Amino acid sequence: MTGPAQERWLLKGLGSSGARWNVIAQQLMMSQYDYNPNQGKKFNTEAWDGYVASRNRILGYLLKRRPSNPIIITGDMHSSWVAELKADFREPSSETVGVEFVATSITSKLSDSWIKSYEKARNENPHVNYFDARSGGYVRCDLTPERWRLDLRLADSILDPQSPVRTIASFVVENGNPGAQGETIS
Repeated sequence: MTGPAQERWLLKGLGSSGARWNVIAQQLMMSQYDYNPNQGKKFNTEAWDGYVASRNRILGYLLKRRPSNPIIITGDMHSSWVAELKADFREPSSETVGVEFVATSITSKLSDSWIKSYEKARNENPHVNYFDARSGGYVRCDLTPERWRLDLRLADSILDPQSPVRTIASFVVENGNPGAQGETIS
C-alpha cells in the first residue's frame, strides 16, 4: 500500500508534527474487516487487509509515538463507515490509536452482494462503529482545537442540482481521545 520511501516520509511527518489534528487522507479502508468471521477469515486483500504488515507498522507507530489525534479519511468503498483503528484488530479490547472515517461516493453504488456481506459480518467487527450503504453523498468536517466533528451527508437525488442534502449521522472526536462518539440521525 505504501512503498518504503513513502512509509518513511509518512512516519517522519507524523513524528515531527506539532499539529493538533494529524490527518491521513488516503484511498482505501485501513480498518480490518472480516467478512466471514464465523466460518474462517475472509478479507478484502485489495484494501489494507491485503497489506497487514504495512498497516501494523503504521498503527504500531501511532501507538508508540502518539502523534496528536490521528484521523484517517478514506474513500472508494461506495459506502459510509466509521471505525476505531486498533493497535491489534484481533483483540477487541486492544487500545484505539485513531479513528477512520470513510466517505460514501457521489454516484457509484454498492452492489447488493457487498451490502449483504458487510451487514452479515457487522456484529463480528466491533471496532466498526457505523456502516451505511447509501451513496450520493460526502463528508463535512468541522474542526476546533477541542474537537473534530464529521457529518455524513446524503443528497436526496444526485440527478437534481437543487436536491436537498441532509446529514444522516454525525460523529465527534474529542482532542486527546482517539475514539469517535456518534449519533445516527436518519
